[in-house]
Amino acid sequence: MTTLVPARLRPADLARVAGVGLRTRPLRAILSALGIAIGIAAMIAVVGISSSSRENLDRQLAALGTNLLRVAPGQTIFGDNAHLPTASVGMVGRIGPVLSATAVGSCSAKVYRNDHIPAGQSGGIGVYASRTDLLKTVGASIASGTFLNAATARYPTVVLGATSARVLGIGAPGVQIWLGGHWFTVIGILRSVPLAPELDTAALVGWPVAQSLLGFDGYPTTIYTRAREDAVTDVQAVLGATANPEHPDQVDVSRPSDALAAKQAANTTLNGLLLGLGAVALLVGGVGVANTMVISVLERRAEIGLRRSLGATRGQIRLQFFAESLLLSLLGGIGGVLLGVALTYAYASYQGWPAVVPVWATAGGVGATLAVGGLAGLYPAWRAARLSPTEALAPA
Repeated sequence: MTTLVPARLRPADLARVAGVGLRTRPLRAILSALGIAIGIAAMIAVVGISSSSRENLDRQLAALGTNLLRVAPGQTIFGDNAHLPTASVGMVGRIGPVLSATAVGSCSAKVYRNDHIPAGQSGGIGVYASRTDLLKTVGASIASGTFLNAATARYPTVVLGATSARVLGIGAPGVQIWLGGHWFTVIGILRSVPLAPELDTAALVGWPVAQSLLGFDGYPTTIYTRAREDAVTDVQAVLGATANPEHPDQVDVSRPSDALAAKQAANTTLNGLLLGLGAVALLVGGVGVANTMVISVLERRAEIGLRRSLGATRGQIRLQFFAESLLLSLLGGIGGVLLGVALTYAYASYQGWPAVVPVWATAGGVGATLAVGGLAGLYPAWRAARLSPTEALAPA
């Protein structure tokens, strides 16, 4: 007696059989794959935008340098505001590894677009006396006009930060503004200064004219210094005692690039939260796939019964529905990766960042969809395989 052996289901045959269910119900397949796609797109976009932001920050730090240190007065033991000695800038500049040192001093004057603006509407713009070598040390640049020099620093001229110019409604140098009860001529506008953001909302005047017209006391309120890259930590350790030898405990020393790194760390924490939301979306998509496959089993009982009557084994039926679930998830995963990459490039282009999508994120995204799809397809495949030919062909 000859024993009938079921034909083996080759991979090509399996893919063709698994695709039949998707081709015959395209709308349902698209909607189910969309759930997976949204989850993967969210995860890819979060990782891609985070990586693009980090790459942009790395490039900024590489261009601006991480060797800028800032010295500011702290507080006395009685809680009063301390001040730095007038000679502190020169003393800091004499530290061996220091490459440059400069300073600004806060003035109590207010600045307005004209003399008809009410006194309370100063727009939050700070007026600072500035040394003429400020740009080189802090890594700032002029957007239009020119910066203060030895000649203009003695006259009522002013350079505006990027935000200050926007608040005052000034787009180009040559106009006059009302500053400390005097008319000052705007001679320049700065670009945004990432390592010294306080300068964005500043109006910078010359050190001599600040003392003669604005009652400036001559004490620097912020000293900016550049040190050799290999000696930044050593310089940072001695800056307080050097800037104010009598009261080194009343001096605050900071590294502006650390603030940018802290900002990046905060973004990383937020990204973790968004990744969690993407994972939830992916899980919901997986439940949608499972639901679709269960309904598909119920609707295709006749097909299952016919295949079993023609000799298909339980394992082949199980494999068919399992492969169909994987194929459905794979389609959603590929669509989600493409959508996530497109979102990342669009957002990075809008922000002016270099677009970066890690390879591990795209590969991991597709792998996650296969894992979710595999888990979602286990129960429907097992349920389809349990149906006997007579049970499957029986009227519901």
